[in-house]
Amino acid sequence: MIFNYKAIDKDGAEITGAIDAVNVDIAINSLQRKGLIIASIKSSDEAKGFKRGFVLFEHVSNKEVVILSRQMATLFSAQVSALRIFRLLGSEARSSLIRKSLIAVADDLQAGSTISKALSHHPKVFSMFYVNMVKAGEESGKLDQTFSYLADYLDRNYAVTSKAKNALIYPAFVIFTFVSVMVLMLTMVIPRISGILKDAGQEVPIYTKIVIGLSDALVNFGPYIILALVIGGFFVVKFMRTDTGKKATSSIRLEIPYIGDLYRKLYLSRIADNMNTMLRSGITMIKVIELTAAVVDNRVYEDILLQILEMVKTGTSISDAFAKYPEYIPGILVQMVKIGEETGELSNILDTLAKFYQREVVVAVDTLVDLIEPAMIVLLGAGVAFLLASVLIPIYNISSAI
Repeated sequence: MIFNYKAIDKDGAEITGAIDAVNVDIAINSLQRKGLIIASIKSSDEAKGFKRGFVLFEHVSNKEVVILSRQMATLFSAQVSALRIFRLLGSEARSSLIRKSLIAVADDLQAGSTISKALSHHPKVFSMFYVNMVKAGEESGKLDQTFSYLADYLDRNYAVTSKAKNALIYPAFVIFTFVSVMVLMLTMVIPRISGILKDAGQEVPIYTKIVIGLSDALVNFGPYIILALVIGGFFVVKFMRTDTGKKATSSIRLEIPYIGDLYRKLYLSRIADNMNTMLRSGITMIKVIELTAAVVDNRVYEDILLQILEMVKTGTSISDAFAKYPEYIPGILVQMVKIGEETGELSNILDTLAKFYQREVVVAVDTLVDLIEPAMIVLLGAGVAFLLASVLIPIYNISSAI
């Protein structure tokens, strides 16, 4: 909760500001520890009416975190103090969520907290992976390099993920257009033409009967169909958010022909890149695997990594543990990791693997788009042609018989 306050500092000057705290007592204690005499403090009125609704759905994009990490890396390299960095970036942030989080982090730092602990209080902005990377940077004294690694990693991850997502925009638009055209024709055009066919009293082909039946169903039961789809969609989304639903969705993603191979490469690139970034920052292998499992974003690979974690804890090498899952982890990756373990160059090997799979994802996405574009256009044209032919051919037959 955000509290706005007015206070008097040690020099007698009146200052105003905002502090993020669980309740007013904690906010007051935090301000008093800074040597401030509180004149007034009250809960912020920002979360009212419509704005309250927007705050509930407020989130921070990967792009914003990438830019923020770049800025922090630059400022730490310039030997600017951590407190000043977070104050400065907090005052300049465009996102209200980032601004509030950075100001709260600065307040925690001033109260004596470590950077990683202060960041951990804001999981909507800084993930567990991010916090542990910063913690490793604090322990090694290389915060500037850590934030640079984070920015590079997030930038790569954002580029690959956004590439895959953007590739689906065009097919989604074509499918939406196709469905819209079909619905408009079935509800506005076909009913008028079907009236002519019914009045003629002539026998029509089976495909024409199917089209007329679909048209009648949409015209007579359209609202109920829409309601059923909305309710069905609600329950599907609700199911997908359950543990069983997440596992099912993750498994289906990997089983879809061609698309499944694309997802495998995406997750493998993410695993290799995560492990490489954390190993470079000095994080232990046990923690590396644990955090990678948490951020891989696929329950199948998450379960595999957690099982691998238990094997590594008992003394099994990473490569031997990976080799037990040939269906999801290819042999080339296992062999490369084994070489990295034997030569002591595991981080460099993982970096090479991450770049390889990232290139593979980009190539697969480009190929998929090249295949989908003409296929969607042909499908749209064929659908409209079939719809028109199913009613125009019987009309032509009627006119020929007269």
